[in-house]
Amino acid sequence: MTHQTIILGAGAAGLHCAAYAAGQGRSTLVIDHAKAPGEKIRISGGGRCNFTNTRTAPKHFLSANPHFAKSALARYTPADFIALVERHGIAWHEKTLGQLFCDGSAKQIVAMLLEEMACAGAELWLNTAIIEVEKTETGFAVTVERDGRRQNLRCDNLVVATGGKSIPKMGATGFGYDLARQFGLPIVEPRPALVPFTLTGALHEEAKALAGVSVQGRVTAGQGGRETTFDEAILFTHRGLSGPAVLQSSSYWREGEMVRLSLAPQRDLADALLERAQAGAGKKTVETVLATMLPERLAAGICARAGVSGRLAEQGRKSLDRLNAAANDWQIVPAGTEGYRTAEVTLGGVETNALSSQTMEAKAVPGLYFIGEVVDVTGWLGGYNFQWAWASAHAAGTAIVSAAE
Repeated sequence: MTHQTIILGAGAAGLHCAAYAAGQGRSTLVIDHAKAPGEKIRISGGGRCNFTNTRTAPKHFLSANPHFAKSALARYTPADFIALVERHGIAWHEKTLGQLFCDGSAKQIVAMLLEEMACAGAELWLNTAIIEVEKTETGFAVTVERDGRRQNLRCDNLVVATGGKSIPKMGATGFGYDLARQFGLPIVEPRPALVPFTLTGALHEEAKALAGVSVQGRVTAGQGGRETTFDEAILFTHRGLSGPAVLQSSSYWREGEMVRLSLAPQRDLADALLERAQAGAGKKTVETVLATMLPERLAAGICARAGVSGRLAEQGRKSLDRLNAAANDWQIVPAGTEGYRTAEVTLGGVETNALSSQTMEAKAVPGLYFIGEVVDVTGWLGGYNFQWAWASAHAAGTAIVSAAE
């Protein structure tokens, strides 16, 4: 059975690519071992799919080559995907920081992608295991197992859209990386990204006591050129730290490095408490007054960390400065992260130097393309990774059609 294009992976990038690669009646087949397509789309954004971000720019992506993503992102923008969403009558809304979500269900995005590829004439095989992939003189040979029997497929173009290792319970594997290595393409070592931190010892006990508490804070992680600060929510958990600011910073953190937390970044708590004392709150305890600025359990925890107790009027400047430091200059060294089990994406992947930024084709292997999360391009939290999936898929799909003209 021969196809002009076979796409491995029925996720965001693979489904979107199929609609373009199948243009002008080009035989296109999408293969996935899963029972249903677009499973990560379905669970994303709390079931409403944060499908893009209006603020998308190359600076919001991590890669060994920070310039690689520019071409694809410039040629397929958030406005392009929004137009597609609106053409299908899918209502959407913007939350914070340019994040766009469906008003209804993420399943609408999956249905839209399936309809687009079906209209283009692309075919989808699910519950299909990929047994072997080989290069031939004219393209590629793909051996699969479907419905209990093996089939030998051939194609001119092979698109790898198998994603990374994140969320293995949904079937994620390192298959795409193994395939890249098979064809001699180098890999930037994958690691979990957009993932909660774990803590041990006294730090873990502190976080555990605060589990469920959330606060708008600031997290700074990374050393040297990687140091980056995020001002978003911080969530304490039974294992350590989570929340958008923590997830964002995890992409820049490396084992053994320190992370700095500020739990009240917009104010100096020492000055704020002195103002409250002068306004007549001096007879109240420090913990009580601090609890008017921060969640009650967090206020108690900060006072305990700083060793400050008693009435506010009894505190000297040094005590209040110590309390402010306990809240706004909390320096910790995470024990690690929760790993691929809860990581939203995988950092690293196929080295971009081995690919064309215009077409996503492997420079040394004509007809072989890598798109989406399997590539060493990782976006920030907030719809950026979906936009990379759409943009890289568009780049590969349109390049396949153009090359055949």
